[in-house]
Formats: sequence, C-alpha cells, structure tokens
Amino acid sequence: MKFATEYLWFNTEKKREYINITSKVQEVVEKSGVKEGMVLVSAMHITAGVWVNDAEPGLIQDIDEWLEKLAPFNINYRHHRTGETNGDAHLKNLLVHHEVIVPVTDSKLDFGPWQQIYYAEFDGQRRKRVIIKVMGD
Repeated sequence: MKFATEYLWFNTEKKREYINITSKVQEVVEKSGVKEGMVLVSAMHITAGVWVNDAEPGLIQDIDEWLEKLAPFNINYRHHRTGETNGDAHLKNLLVHHEVIVPVTDSKLDFGPWQQIYYAEFDGQRRKRVIIKVMGD
C-alpha cells in the first residue's frame, strides 16, 4: 500500500471564502502513484471546513447564506469571553464538518458528475492549511 501526504496553505482575503480545490487534490492523487484507494482531505483548523458539492456559483452563495442564518455572527457568544470574536466560525465548521474522503479509481477522483471539493474558510485573513492524504495501491 502507498501513502502520500501534501498540504495546501491558504490566507484568504475575506473572512468567509469558498475555494474549489478539486484540481489540486487530483494533482496530489496523480503524483502519489495510487491507482485504487482513497484520498482524505481535511481542514486543519476548527474555523474552516471541507465539503463535496456542486460547483455552481448560485449554490455556493445559497450555502453561505444558509450557514450565516444557522450560525450568525453574534457578539454575545460565550467563546468571545476568551478575547476571540469567531464563535460563529466554530459553529459553521460543525455544520459542514472538517474533512471528506473521496474514492480513487484508475488514479482519478471518483465521484458524481458535478461533485467538487471545496475548502470553506469561516475566519480567514490568516494562514491556515489543509492536509491531503492519499492511500491505496
């Protein structure tokens, strides 16, 4: 069994941003030499997430609005007593989760026709990373 690990680094311009990382993940899979297996993609910060969904811009905006409705910024979050003001980012992370696993078949990401991998930043404007770990034969 082969294993390969790479990291993507982000420092977004906005507080909330959604970045399609599908092609970068596919590059890591191809470099790994794994033909059959899986790839784990995980945000290594508790104020960011990773998801698989459609790459349609209207949907991305709908998701952003939905997340803001379910976990809006609120200065009264108890977490803010620590001096932070990103309580909503922690809640948004719980809604989209921090990682995905995608099958690899014949050295390609093997998912539905419109599925793409997104990095979701909820407390940006500082350096963060994502781990990509490919496993298989």
